[in-house]
Amino acid sequence: MARKAFDHFEAVSAVVPVPGEGGGYYAAIAVKALGGSGAPRFHKVLEGRIFKTAHEADDAAAKELTHLKDVKENTDLLW
Repeated sequence: MARKAFDHFEAVSAVVPVPGEGGGYYAAIAVKALGGSGAPRFHKVLEGRIFKTAHEADDAAAKELTHLKDVKENTDLLW
């Protein structure tokens, strides 16, 4: 898991399981307010790509996280 901190938010690489019988994982970036409580907001990245393992999906998400410039007030990602 990779992490990137901004002024008010932190973003971490994450994975989202693909629903259904086929299985697999989507690469994602989870965003949460720094020092805040509550659930993070997950943003799928590399839409349409399904990875066989969680490790592969997290590696891909970590690579995408390096391109993230900031997180907007509403937790949208700014590339």
